[in-house]
Amino acid sequence: MSVFSRRRGWASLIAAGLAIAGSAQAAHAAPSLVADLVTGHVISHEDGTRPWYPASLTKLMTAYVALKAVREGRVTMDTPFVMSARAARVAPSKMGFNPGTEVTLDNALKMLMVKSANDIAIMIAEGISGSVEGFSAEMNAAARQIGMRQSHFLNPHGLHEANHVSSARDMAMLARALHMQFPERADLYGIGALKLGDRIMPTHNGLIGRYPGADGMKTGFVCASGFNVVASAIRGGRQIVVVVMGSPNARSRTIKAANLFDAGFASSSFFRPTSLAAMADQPGPPPNMREDICGKNRSRVVQEDDLAVMTPQQGGEDNAAAFFANDGRASGRQFVMGPRPNFEPVDVFIGRKSGWTGPVAQAMPAAVVVAGAAGAAARSLASPQPNVGTTASRAIAVKSTSDKKPEQKVASSKPTQKKAAVKTKKPEQKKSVKKPEKKKVPAKPATQNKVKTP
Repeated sequence: MSVFSRRRGWASLIAAGLAIAGSAQAAHAAPSLVADLVTGHVISHEDGTRPWYPASLTKLMTAYVALKAVREGRVTMDTPFVMSARAARVAPSKMGFNPGTEVTLDNALKMLMVKSANDIAIMIAEGISGSVEGFSAEMNAAARQIGMRQSHFLNPHGLHEANHVSSARDMAMLARALHMQFPERADLYGIGALKLGDRIMPTHNGLIGRYPGADGMKTGFVCASGFNVVASAIRGGRQIVVVVMGSPNARSRTIKAANLFDAGFASSSFFRPTSLAAMADQPGPPPNMREDICGKNRSRVVQEDDLAVMTPQQGGEDNAAAFFANDGRASGRQFVMGPRPNFEPVDVFIGRKSGWTGPVAQAMPAAVVVAGAAGAAARSLASPQPNVGTTASRAIAVKSTSDKKPEQKVASSKPTQKKAAVKTKKPEQKKSVKKPEKKKVPAKPATQNKVKTP
């Protein structure tokens, strides 16, 4: 075989490989966005406003509403939240606590961010708003305040519902709102592992402890969405947020996010004409990635986390495996599988904090939830500001007391009216009976006096 033929053969092989990579990229084309976390300026994006299922990225909004409730004085970080039967029944990922278990809000938020526990998400929602439905109304009100125009929330955990949607741009806006409004709680999103008794729970975020400067945020996955992540990092005093949605697996999600961070930090910090709020919305429903991610008519075990570790690329040439693993984009970084970083776990516990004497936060009674669900949604549409100044348990007590008072008044007023009616009838009957009785002399003058007086 001639050298020319060999070259043609290699060229054909490379072209075929690039075609396969291109088709795979088109099949798995998914939104991504890079923005300055402080200024809100967009560094780069690909379909940044394409509607997408957020999955467990939803829990960032759950945390936002919870922290907002703390700031408004409705609950504290030490308030015990009670696990309901509804919360205990939700699908994994979950802590698996029994109904009636109490967890402080501080511990609950840590479990929410690290373990991505769906039962904890419902527990928080019910404790703050009385019900999942009421909390969802607060989530949507908060989204409007932040400027998340494409987001609509139906639950606090992100398990798939067709109308539970968001976008990469909206998630970047939420990350920025958490960073700007609650900087004192930034440590919630960068915890590497939790320890509950003898149980160690590592983070699902493949960037924490692996990408230089990565300081946290949240991952998410359902079959309909693919693998999502909102990640933040700081380098040289510059803070960047990266959003990746719809990756085919956790490893490629981490790889793509790392490359976007590299490009974002390498870009100039000047002349950013587009802000997150100014991005034009893309219409249409989000795609359902279930068949691509989890397969059709077959069960598939998928992992939320990954073991990807970033190491510097040796030499000046791009690695072919990294090229194809990274959706056909050349990379200056080689990705290999390796062990997890050795995180020092943060201790959490169940039960009340020692010395706590305040109220607990828990779900409203079912009858109250059914009666008030529509009203809560209407109030959230009319005004984005929820009721403040009391915990959910106190709100229930106040509501039940106010409901009983008018009933007591109505009940007490009815007998009074009956007695009055009887008293007025009795004199009339006496008059009709006494008229024929002429023997009673005192009665006659009294009657005559009554007649003569006018």
